[in-house]
Amino acid sequence: MADRPLKGRCALITGSTRGLGLAIAQRLAVDGCHVMLHGIESASEVGEQLASLQGTPGMKARYTQADLRDVRQIETLVGAASAELGGVDILVNNAVVRHFAPVEEFPDESWDEALAGNLSAPFHLIKRTLPGMRKRNWGRIINLSSTYGFFASAGRIDYVTTKTALLGVTRTVALETAKSGVTCNAICPGTIRTPNIQSRIEALAESKKISEADAVAEYMAARQPSGRFIPAEDVANLIAFLCSPGGNEINGAALPIDGAWMAS
Repeated sequence: MADRPLKGRCALITGSTRGLGLAIAQRLAVDGCHVMLHGIESASEVGEQLASLQGTPGMKARYTQADLRDVRQIETLVGAASAELGGVDILVNNAVVRHFAPVEEFPDESWDEALAGNLSAPFHLIKRTLPGMRKRNWGRIINLSSTYGFFASAGRIDYVTTKTALLGVTRTVALETAKSGVTCNAICPGTIRTPNIQSRIEALAESKKISEADAVAEYMAARQPSGRFIPAEDVANLIAFLCSPGGNEINGAALPIDGAWMAS
């Protein structure tokens, strides 16, 4: 391909063995990026995902298993990207854990897990990849926040809290990198049709004895005014734009992609 604006760059995307993370990896590979996939599965379980990337001419794809609650494993992940792909130019903090319970019933261990995985892990990853970006005078840090970074939802205190705090991380890093050639932005998607959401749609359809289409309409009525799920590919395209020359001066932003949800 003649137009590959990210040729030779390396992207590390957390939580990228399926769903949104994999869609981001595939999109950046099209633009020429080498890609480090990350997940908690064994290497033998991600052969298909690697194969979907390794068919892209001129780019390399690797996989590292790591528990992001463990700083030592985060260091191993960053080290693998540096050793095998030449250093991290693009960091996408996508991995997330979430639980559902009211505050007084919320398990302590679930709260600690969410803080570690959703908030501390992005901090540790940024801290360990930013020096290399500064040295190369170029870098892109993308934090996956959410519409729930701007408003609350009952029974989701871990998700709402960590996604809101991630906006503070984004803004602080943006100010600290403003003259460096590195940018840090947050993407705030609405509802994407993930496997978790699909199971909830199916459960709703079954419990109310309605069609899946009607279940989707009911589920979306309190969310996106568009009535449509946000395609993972659209989020990936927005990230690719932020990594392109057109994104050079976008720094510290929290960009919604939510079918007018926040506007409502």
